[in-house]
Amino acid sequence: MTARIGVVTFPGSLDDRDTQRAIKLAGAEPVALWHKDKDLKQVDAVVLPGGFSYGDYLRAGAISRFSPVMATVIEQAKSGMPVLGICNGFQILTEAHLLPGGMLGNDHLHFICRDQKLKVENAETAWTLDYESGQEINIPLKNMDGRYVADERTLDMLEAEGRVVFRYVVGGEFADGFGNPNGSLRDIAGISNEAGNVVGLMPHPEHAVEPLVGSGRTDGLPFFTSILKKLVNA
Repeated sequence: MTARIGVVTFPGSLDDRDTQRAIKLAGAEPVALWHKDKDLKQVDAVVLPGGFSYGDYLRAGAISRFSPVMATVIEQAKSGMPVLGICNGFQILTEAHLLPGGMLGNDHLHFICRDQKLKVENAETAWTLDYESGQEINIPLKNMDGRYVADERTLDMLEAEGRVVFRYVVGGEFADGFGNPNGSLRDIAGISNEAGNVVGLMPHPEHAVEPLVGSGRTDGLPFFTSILKKLVNA
């Protein structure tokens, strides 16, 4: 049976169609979910895509967190359903307290759009099984409120429990995709919950799944093949 992965569309979502395409390329069935519906249509996993839901009013993701669909997503995530939050989706996951910490405006106060080098820190989550720990990948990044923050106790907990999933690669030329692009603490680009079924990251893997469009790379495709492997072996 083909795995069914839902993609939620909120008012202001920009990358829902791209995410559906990435899911289809990986071999799963994308299922469109509307933010006002609590029914997840019997999907096996959910992706909260990037964009500017509700115009990022109040805080990025703060209004979407109260959309009817999120009540079901939160319930199912706590029961083990895999959930991926990309960019605005990551912001929504923190607002929903499915992931700790929060997102603030970029430290340079500018929108940033570029290819970004990441280091895979945890290849054992539901969404990273097809990567290797320590692997460096190149994924497009585009955000205005991408600065991940948390108190020191939370940061230490994430480090100790191996829940930092991706980190920005520093040490090279900023123009070549190196460096921390938004001031995120400890260069954190993505994290997971304790169980590893919920992952959020700021860069956009759905824009790096085929060589002729997006970044021209396929470094993002393993996100979507990883979840298939997880669901098949569940």
